[in-house]
Amino acid sequence: MYPIIYIDRESKKQEVEMIYGAQALQFLYGDSFLSKTVGKTLLTLVSRSRCFSYFFGLWQNMPWTTRRIAPFIKKFNMNSNEFLHAIDSYKSFNDFFIRKLKPEARPIAKNKDGEGKVTAIIPADGRYLFYPHIGEAEGFLIKGEKFDLGKLLGDKELAAKYEQGTMVIARLCPTDYHRFHFPVDCIAGDVELINGWLYSVNPIALQKNIDIFVQNKRTITPLETKEFGTVQFIEVGATSVGSIIQTYEPHLHYSKGDEKGYFSFGASTLVLLFEPNSIQLDEDLISATKAGFEIKCLLGQSMGIDRK
Repeated sequence: MYPIIYIDRESKKQEVEMIYGAQALQFLYGDSFLSKTVGKTLLTLVSRSRCFSYFFGLWQNMPWTTRRIAPFIKKFNMNSNEFLHAIDSYKSFNDFFIRKLKPEARPIAKNKDGEGKVTAIIPADGRYLFYPHIGEAEGFLIKGEKFDLGKLLGDKELAAKYEQGTMVIARLCPTDYHRFHFPVDCIAGDVELINGWLYSVNPIALQKNIDIFVQNKRTITPLETKEFGTVQFIEVGATSVGSIIQTYEPHLHYSKGDEKGYFSFGASTLVLLFEPNSIQLDEDLISATKAGFEIKCLLGQSMGIDRK
């Protein structure tokens, strides 16, 4: 299995990702004879069985799973000083997985003084890809295959509004903080659910099938803003993530950095769509994607400014 290399935004260094469940991913998505026969069959069962997802989620909520928390933190070198609650206070592994952080652990980027511009922020911890023009995403994950925006949104007319716009993709690993937040000041609309499967969103899996984004279960929320037009905020479920939980109330005003919701146990993805000419992404974010790397960003960091 090839290493997954990303750029850490804070250190600006290339890092090799420690993959949770690496052996399982290799078995399910690998090229060996065993993977192509037994693994492929098991993959269908795991990703498409709602029964499996339900019982796996139930297992992660059992009290005895707390014994896995401390070893997990140690293995992946997580900073427990950021956690809002003490390690021994979590009632299950999933309770730890959906943990909250201390507010000071993720400061929210402010608007730049004197420029009259509004700053949009990174909505969640994760590894990101940034496309100033959505057409640039075509063929990136799998050379020669087109990213189908209409299928992602389940609405071709809506897709036409964004096909010349900007797309941001965030991949949340199991080790990441799994709550997601509003990237801009907005009035948040109703959530639309598009049911689907639960394939992994790890790059190992995406290299096999770019359509994972449009096959997986996802929820879409329009965010009405003054500076950025209507931003589409999309949560995509993944392996073992049967639940996308929204904690906000629709039709209310929210400030950037306010919590929108969280993913239950597993890995998962966020996709943000901006209207054409509405946002100027930060240059270091664009450069990382152009160089072929994901860039690890933290909630609250600057993502870009409005172009109005």
